[in-house]
Amino acid sequence: MTLCPIAVAVGCQKCPAFSICPLKGVIGDHKKDSASVDAKPPANKAPAQKSK
Repeated sequence: MTLCPIAVAVGCQKCPAFSICPLKGVIGDHKKDSASVDAKPPANKAPAQKSK
């Protein structure tokens, strides 16, 4: 349930305090699984080597 008035109006992503907000996942609408500004992309693995 979204309790933050800014998250209700425009969403967590558009909030000016998004990057420093410790409660965006608790009272806001931010989900850890969704792509976000502060999320790091997954590390690229080295391509598998073909055996001869």
